[in-house]
Amino acid sequence: MRLVFAGTPEVAVPALEALLASDQHEVVAVVTRPDAPAGRGRKLVASPVGQRAQEAGIEVLKPAKPSEPEFLARLAELAPDCCPVVAYGALLREPALAIPRHGWVNLHFSLLPAWRGAAPVQHAVLAGDEVTGASTFRIELGLDSGPVFGILTEEIRPTDTSGELLTRLSHAGARLLTATMDGIAEGALQAVPQPVEGITLAPKITVEDARIDWTHPALRIDRLVRGCAPAPGAWTTFRGERLKVSGPVKLLTDATELAPGELAVSKNSVRVGTGSHEIELGEVQPQGKKPMRAADWARGVRIESGEPLGV
Repeated sequence: MRLVFAGTPEVAVPALEALLASDQHEVVAVVTRPDAPAGRGRKLVASPVGQRAQEAGIEVLKPAKPSEPEFLARLAELAPDCCPVVAYGALLREPALAIPRHGWVNLHFSLLPAWRGAAPVQHAVLAGDEVTGASTFRIELGLDSGPVFGILTEEIRPTDTSGELLTRLSHAGARLLTATMDGIAEGALQAVPQPVEGITLAPKITVEDARIDWTHPALRIDRLVRGCAPAPGAWTTFRGERLKVSGPVKLLTDATELAPGELAVSKNSVRVGTGSHEIELGEVQPQGKKPMRAADWARGVRIESGEPLGV
């Protein structure tokens, strides 16, 4: 099939790579978000998908909105059979949806209808799910509500961050998306409507969502730290300044002496009280500085006994 691939971040690159390597399909163009400022100089930089497409010599389309007449006209000229999508980042509406004869097929990183929305992997970790996966489905006007072509499952490990889990899903999902394109081309694959039960929503995680409440149980805080890594990053405050908790935390199930947010420092560890038992911090990032071991940070700021976080 003739394909126009839509995607933007690094997590979409494995799927583009898999389709470029396919003998059954031709990627004739890529649609991605416009170049965005990055780095200290805030220079405009192409998205990871845009950069990979340029390296492959593929036409790159960067509409501010996929409803722009110029974009729609060019897409119609390209005459794609199907438009596979991975984390494109813009809302698709008619008439764009009507141009490819097999529609737009999205790779979504959850087992639909669970975790419809922008942050399915983060919400799966935050919720303490033990299993997640990926789904390919035909895009329609509803939020991730279209009929499903295929799924795969993936275990969520007890120490997984969202970034680690998403990396695994991006590679497994690339194979699923390629297999879906193969099945559509062969006429052997039919999309099945999603169940009406089990719908959960996964809106974008905001910076405020990532703030640690030390009165919450330790397990919930552990999930927040892992679920918000690498972005937006779980955080708290210390002496009035923001402090990111950027590394893994260790649950100390037998330690309950510290009050929520209260710090206890030894030579090689920093413990914090929670609403249940204590946790040991792994890595933190003070405002304006690079991530560092929590014990190194504690030595540098000379924490006083009983000094709190989150105040």
